[in-house]
Amino acid sequence: MAIIKCPECGRQISDKAPVCPNCGVEIAGKIMKCPQCGEIYFRDQEMCPNCHHLTRSSGQAAQGTNTRQAESQGNGGQIVSPNAQATTTKPNVQPATNRQPTPPPVKPQKSQNETANQAKKKNHGPLIVAFVIALAICGVCFYFYSNAKSNKEMESYEFAMKSDDPLVLQTYLDSNLDAPAEHIQAVTERLEELKKQDVEWTNAVVSGTKAALEDYLAKHPDTEHKAEAMHKIDSIDWADASSKNTLEALQAYLNAHDEGEHVDEAQTAIKSLKANTVQPNEKTMIVSVFRHFFQAINAKSEGDLQASVAPILTNFLGKPDAIKADVVTFMHKIYKDDITRMTWRLNNDYEIDKKEVGDEEYEYTVKFSALQDIDRTDDSKEKHAKYRISATVNPDGLISAMSMTKILE
Repeated sequence: MAIIKCPECGRQISDKAPVCPNCGVEIAGKIMKCPQCGEIYFRDQEMCPNCHHLTRSSGQAAQGTNTRQAESQGNGGQIVSPNAQATTTKPNVQPATNRQPTPPPVKPQKSQNETANQAKKKNHGPLIVAFVIALAICGVCFYFYSNAKSNKEMESYEFAMKSDDPLVLQTYLDSNLDAPAEHIQAVTERLEELKKQDVEWTNAVVSGTKAALEDYLAKHPDTEHKAEAMHKIDSIDWADASSKNTLEALQAYLNAHDEGEHVDEAQTAIKSLKANTVQPNEKTMIVSVFRHFFQAINAKSEGDLQASVAPILTNFLGKPDAIKADVVTFMHKIYKDDITRMTWRLNNDYEIDKKEVGDEEYEYTVKFSALQDIDRTDDSKEKHAKYRISATVNPDGLISAMSMTKILE
């Protein structure tokens, strides 16, 4: 068995193969080797397609050709064994010596180089297709990789620009060296701004003043130190309010820090002050109550006098559960027949205590002195007197108890 080249398609095949596995042409018994040049070609060809060496005599070639044609026509294209007896009448074939048969047209044969090139092209075709497909896949993969990388860089950029942490911005710059130039510039500028803010923050903290902290917040309202700055300002304001311990100072703290860290403490302190300390507005109210009371006596005004006292007085000049009529009776009683005019003048020597009798409702205990000037028709009688007065004022601002003691000089 030898390896030969198929005379039809040029593929390497065995000379014993029944047909060519590539093109399907019959091989075994149908081919021959040119004795002159060694070319492999079909046995029924008249001459070698390479060197044109005649395979057999012209008569034999014609007879072979006619025989194949007859076999093809008489048997429907089937090949008949040479040993089989013919059942049809053979055509009259003139002797080869009488005429020279016209050789059949020779099918142009490809040269060995053309056949080899064709085979190479057929062999390289699948490789080229595979290469193109691989190249397309690589292109698609590169596109998605590049797109994913670009999206990741954009996400990192947006996160860095929203951050107030210099470490986040520096990490972006270190991890995205091939990022767009405008992104790198923006992040770099942001990083420098944060570094500058850190210096200003340090200076504000070192100063320890409310003004420095408020100035820092005004310049950098979105700083990451905002919560810490607000905490420090809150502590400074509370320290100032608690040291003063006045209603005004404590209320000012609450007005400035309605959600401050010391709101509960401030409210407790305010409540304690109100329960135990008479505030200026309370003293003003008490002074006004007694001024109206004694002015009503001076004017002998029953209406104004009754408006100054509670409906029921727990004690009035020694009488328990006195009513407003008792107070009016007192006024008329002190006006003797010889008195033409009476004037009460209050000394500003008030002693005021207070106690809580309800939820932020207070009762006041008051002590003070008053001078009485009297104009009489009888000059021999007393014209001046001084009294020590003790009284109670209820949460409604009305006198609910009173006693008077004359001071002898």
